[in-house]
Amino acid sequence: MTVTPTEIVAPPPRRKMNILFGLTLIGLLIFLWVVLGFVTASFWTPLNISNLLRQGAMTAILALGQTFVIITAGIDLSVGAIVGFCTVIIAWLLQAGVPLWGAILLTLAIGIAIGAFHGFGIVHMGLPPFIITLATLTSLRGIGLLITNGSTISITDESFSNFARADFLGIPSLFWMVILVAVPSFVFLHLSRWGRYLFAVGSNAEAARLSGVNVKGMIYLAYILSASFAAFVGVLLASRIAIGNATQADGWELQAIASSVIGGTSLFGAVGSVHGPLIGAFILATINNGANLLNVNSFWQRIITGLLIIVIVFFDQLRRRKSN
Repeated sequence: MTVTPTEIVAPPPRRKMNILFGLTLIGLLIFLWVVLGFVTASFWTPLNISNLLRQGAMTAILALGQTFVIITAGIDLSVGAIVGFCTVIIAWLLQAGVPLWGAILLTLAIGIAIGAFHGFGIVHMGLPPFIITLATLTSLRGIGLLITNGSTISITDESFSNFARADFLGIPSLFWMVILVAVPSFVFLHLSRWGRYLFAVGSNAEAARLSGVNVKGMIYLAYILSASFAAFVGVLLASRIAIGNATQADGWELQAIASSVIGGTSLFGAVGSVHGPLIGAFILATINNGANLLNVNSFWQRIITGLLIIVIVFFDQLRRRKSN
């Protein structure tokens, strides 16, 4: 009997465990907010909450893009470099007199092209995702520095630079961008056959191929989504800091991976969600924000993040052993 691609379904999720894990993440986030509200005088101030939402928003979008890749059992180390590079591109385009909408579209198109390049390297050149995305990370930093001659490009378009600082209905505009990205991502990943194909590729690429799934196409799609989300974050970051700087977002790829993993995405592939990485990103943002308010050494923030990753991956391994 031949199985058609529309019949492909990802390995059935353990709904109770997924729901319990999601509630645990939400509980942890609420717990952090309550504790920080008691131990600091300024955590619950409107200004601090607004800053926290802005800080977490861009990491959340990056983590969501990274999740698509990790579900296929891949990795994208280039997203931080793409963010920094795209701040340079949009600043350069605006300085050259390109209309704002055109500059944004061209910047996003560059993100799509970078993602397609990653897909080509993995699918047709046989390069491991780690290697091709690491090479892009290094190259984009260098290209960005060459374009700017090691300096920065100022953005004088006030309508653009004011966007990231604005609020709508009392909520920062950057947080609205998370919602804008998350809703179609949820539909794609959890309600469409393409999302099921991604899970199938991450579970067993060869079995998915024999069942009729275009595995190569899905790998292309995952990396294009990841790079496109990173380019979008680059546009948002450029709006927030009003400059193009190739060295911006250094290390953000690790924050994105950490947020995705903390949110329950399995580094072994085939396990992930939309809500998990978003919550994970705001957990990390809350930890960083609280540490700053408490004047905790920034090194402790990294240690706490590392410990969280170890705990989450350990329980992920236990879950996999029980399912086998």
